[in-house]
Order: sequence, then structure tokens, then C-alpha cells
Amino acid sequence: MMTKVKIMLVFGTRPEAIKMCPLVNEMKKRHDAFDVTVCVTGQHREMLDQVLNVFQVSPDIDLNVMKPGQTLFDITSNVLLKMRVAMEECEPDAVLVHGDTTTSFAAALAAFYLQIPVGHVEAGLRTRDLYSPWPEEFNRQAVDVISNWYFAPTETSRQNLLDEAKPNERIFVTGNTGIDALRHTVREGYSHPALDWAEGSRLILVTAHRRENLGEPMHRMFRAIRRVMEERPDTKAIYPIHMNPQVRKAAHEELDGFDRLRIIDPLEVVDFHNFMARSHLILTDSGGIQEEAPSLGKPVLVMRDTTERPEGVEAGTLRLVGTEEVAIYREFSRLLDDSAAYAEMSHASNPYGDGHASERIADILFQSM
Repeated sequence: MMTKVKIMLVFGTRPEAIKMCPLVNEMKKRHDAFDVTVCVTGQHREMLDQVLNVFQVSPDIDLNVMKPGQTLFDITSNVLLKMRVAMEECEPDAVLVHGDTTTSFAAALAAFYLQIPVGHVEAGLRTRDLYSPWPEEFNRQAVDVISNWYFAPTETSRQNLLDEAKPNERIFVTGNTGIDALRHTVREGYSHPALDWAEGSRLILVTAHRRENLGEPMHRMFRAIRRVMEERPDTKAIYPIHMNPQVRKAAHEELDGFDRLRIIDPLEVVDFHNFMARSHLILTDSGGIQEEAPSLGKPVLVMRDTTERPEGVEAGTLRLVGTEEVAIYREFSRLLDDSAAYAEMSHASNPYGDGHASERIADILFQSM
């Protein structure tokens, strides 16, 4: 009988879970080839658990590191120390981490210290500015120093890795597993009271939470959004707000009292993906949304100064608008008023994959071990 390959998949935040759960389920389907261990750190707690429920993934190990007011020092040290115990007990043949979170960095570092090979899902994304986004740019570069397999979502990310002298034979362009997730979550006949409230209006979906945007940049973002919408009564906006108290404070200070913008609690992944599918356009400082929205034909204005996803900008589905109030106001207004500009962005091609990335990653791991 063939010996199964022992794979540990580690993730801890909601965005990681959305992109790793399709891979977990694909590898578990191949039970003759893989012995799968799912380890979650709980870097996010409630938001992580919601995604696990949607994809029916039950963790084998839960490090439960989240605590009130946690800092990057807390997350990094707690994950590193607890991962050592988990990996020594599990003795995996390989560890898979995702993207650019502190969980991914600390878990990859623990595997490196124990000399366990690391596979990096969503490898090769770059802004080349260690402080934008912070700390994510450092995290993903550091994980790529440690990794043995690079599962790059696009040719651009593959080229970034080659430019850093990563070995060509270890880089695989797979597409993005986040597109795999959409195949599971976007549904016909979906309904929600907030969507009923917005019916008959052009729905604007807003997300904002990045650390580097906290403070005055976030206030500018919210002021621009409100100004544009106050001038266009045929619009309504829904903002599923992040748990971060600083984000909530800024949002309520700038947006309270405007009855066509509804602030709601964070949405579960099925809800959020279906809100995206039914929106007119999206304003965000998120990373994953920049990949998901183009596959749904939704223009995205990215409220950041840099993006590690230039493919979407080049394809025309994303526009980088920064965090200055004047620039956001101008570009948001243009997409609402210029139907040709809107059509150009909504009909652009999706550069992030075909929904089969998890299958490719499983094939590559099986063939290379």
C-alpha cells in the first residue's frame, strides 16, 4: 500500500480560511494520497469560525491564540511557540500556509526551525514596499524565503519570484484558490434583508480595515464616499464593518446620520460573496476582494496607495485611487456618471484563475513528494 503524504494546512484569519478551505476539501477528497491535518491559530475567532462552518471544515488542531487587544508581538510569539508543539506531535511531511498574514509567517518560521518543507499558497505577490501593506508585505516576502513550493496565482507573481532568484522548477502558476471558493458560495435565488432595502438603487459595497489606513486616511475615505453618494440619490451603500474599534469609531464619526449608507456587522462568507455579486461597484482596501470582484464583473476602486495585485489594474478591473479625499471623490463619481467607463471596467477579463487552483496544487504536491 502506498504511504500517504502527511500534509498540515495552517491558517488563522477569515481571508485565509476562505482561500484555504477549498484546498482542504480537495485534499481530503484524495484520502488515498493525503493524510490531512487542519491547524487553525484563531488569529481571528468569530470570523474564522463562520468560514469553517460554511465549508464544513473541522480543525484537527486549534491554537486559539486570539485575545483582546492583541499586538503583532502577541500573535507572532504565540503562534510560533504553539506551532512548535503542534508540528512536533503531528510530524507532517509538509506544511502549507497561505498568503501574507502573521499566522502564515510564524507558522512557516516554525516549520523552518523544525526543517519541515513549506508550501506557500498565493506566493509571489509584491508591492516592494515593506510598509505598504504593513505587515503583510514583509510576511509574504519572508515566507517566500523559507518556502520549498511556490503556488503562484498568476504569471506576474511567478515573475516576481524569478526576479528574486527563486528556483524556476519550484514555482507553479495555479490560479487563485479564492476563485475556487466563489464556485461554492455564489448562489442563484439568494436573498437578504439588506439587499431588499437596497433594491431599486445602485448598490455600493464598501469595506475598509487596513492598519495603514487607520486614522486620517480612513476619515478621508469615508468623507469622499459620503459626499459622492449625497449628490446621487439613486445610490445606496452597505458597509459590513470590521471588528476593529478604531475602524468603527471613524466610520460612525463620518457616516452616521446618512440614511442611504447602512453599516452592518461583518457578513459570513456566503453572504458577502452574494452581496458582491449583486452590487454595482465596490470600494475597498482589502486584498482578496481585488481578486474576487473581477470574476463577478464588478469594478473595484482600491483605496490604497499600493497594490500587490497589479494584474487586475492591468486588466482594467481595478483602479488604484489612494486614500486622498479628492481622488476617491473624482474616480467614484466618474464610475457612477460615465456609463462607458463603468462598462469598460465591468467587462474586463479576470486574470486570477478559473476556479480549479486547489486541484492543481493537490496534483503538484502528490507528484513531487
